[in-house]
Amino acid sequence: MLTSSKSRSIKELQRLSADYPDIPMEAIIKQDILRIGIDFSEDSCRIASGYKPKDYFIFSFDLVTLDELEKEGAQFLNAPEEVRFSGGEWDLKPTIFNVRLNPISPYRVEIFEGKLRLTCDEEFLADAEFHPVPKFYDSTLSSGKSISQISPVLEWGYLVYLTVFRLCQYWGRDEECQFCDINENYRQQRKAGREYTGIKRLEDILEALSFIYEKDDVSKAITITGGSITSRLKDMDEVEFYLQYARAIRQKFKDRWIIKTVVEAFEKKDCLRLRDEGSVDIYHPNYEIWDQRLFATLCPGKERYVGWEEWMKRIVDSADVFGPENVIPNFVAGVEMSQPDGYSDFNDAVESTRQGLEFFMSRSIMPRFTTWCREPLAHLGQQNPPPLEYYVKLLRVWRDTMEKYQLPTPPGYGEPGLGKAVFSVSAFMDVLR
Repeated sequence: MLTSSKSRSIKELQRLSADYPDIPMEAIIKQDILRIGIDFSEDSCRIASGYKPKDYFIFSFDLVTLDELEKEGAQFLNAPEEVRFSGGEWDLKPTIFNVRLNPISPYRVEIFEGKLRLTCDEEFLADAEFHPVPKFYDSTLSSGKSISQISPVLEWGYLVYLTVFRLCQYWGRDEECQFCDINENYRQQRKAGREYTGIKRLEDILEALSFIYEKDDVSKAITITGGSITSRLKDMDEVEFYLQYARAIRQKFKDRWIIKTVVEAFEKKDCLRLRDEGSVDIYHPNYEIWDQRLFATLCPGKERYVGWEEWMKRIVDSADVFGPENVIPNFVAGVEMSQPDGYSDFNDAVESTRQGLEFFMSRSIMPRFTTWCREPLAHLGQQNPPPLEYYVKLLRVWRDTMEKYQLPTPPGYGEPGLGKAVFSVSAFMDVLR
């Protein structure tokens, strides 16, 4: 079981805010909630109405299993996808975070005088609201599937997230990324009897997007993604499999959405196919972790099939195809401190990541990051979280390196800046000045 984090106090938030005055308190709180998860009172999800529940769009993004959540209470099985907090004693600007469930988190959403409140160690922090349910979520596809499972939205409605393959062909401990639970999450969702489509039909995707096209004016971008395909899937290799969705979406809906793909680091010839045949705008060949030794340990499948040096080379080469500003590889912030192989000093971990940021940003490629969720079904299992100061310092290093090379705001992520950012799995967009 997880150990309680109740010792964390608001004084720690205040200390970090004083030590890092250029990092907004909103970003510090957001990173802490993403780091250790959030709890919900029994009545918070029952009394609130008209909100979008968690769709488990690719990973579990929880610190406990569905079985454990079911035992904890119905509120966890109906938790919202995202929460936005604001106000409070510190007059916090509106800030959105992705919900990662943890029944023993010091952060908790409660009902007070009929309103949602965010608390920490039972002290009031801010007002809270849940991600409203999109207008098109009541539509049903001709196949009988729900839109929420075929084409869910994230980032307060800005992003349509298409996980078209909800498994990964990096199988088992010797190949799966050690921090990733995509395969195990699929298994637990199916075991729980939930609607959870492994391979999404193109016909369902296009029909769902037609409803969104007609009823929605909030979404601006689409992400096409899924697990790696090391052999064949539906008699297609990975490039052709994901390309079929991009090609069809662009042909049918023209420039209604920015199209992003989160896939393998492809060779240049395959990147050209994504650009020319699929009209893909933004390419995310995620490298997960910069440290070469840890890459081999934590991403054994990627190391075996491609290798660290070739992976990084392909990212650089892809900038010649898409333009460097449209190559935005993700890394999983914090996983470099996983044990037993990771760094024990957070300063060393940040420095390692800084070297990777220098490598890419000096070439006008701008990585972004998601906050490591210590999912219990991943091979790394339940571990102690990196210290909050690691994330606060990382935010400073990321932003300062970006400003050093005078890079533009990453496209496809909505408005940047405090009170405006919608990217919910890290605070990198919140700290842009």
